[in-house]
Amino acid sequence: MGSYLSHKATSTGGTHRVIVYSSPTCVWCMRAKTYLRTRGVPFRDVDVSRDPAAARNLVRRTGQMGVPVIEVDGSPIVGFDQARIDSALGLLAN
Repeated sequence: MGSYLSHKATSTGGTHRVIVYSSPTCVWCMRAKTYLRTRGVPFRDVDVSRDPAAARNLVRRTGQMGVPVIEVDGSPIVGFDQARIDSALGLLAN
């Protein structure tokens, strides 16, 4: 499945593991990944349409069947919630 990638958040000095659970047809998934890239945040992309085990695990952990789910250090953020993503990563708002 690939390795976890880290992001060093300059405002907090911490290292974060970021995973984006997505599907190729999800517009909000594309926006979330574009946002993370523009902020320089490396992440692992898990396509739940191609990985049924990841999809089942995501539903079990979050109770959600929808994507995107952005996981920061093991804590899921359901949907593209820019403020929560920035807060979880210790990023200053744009």
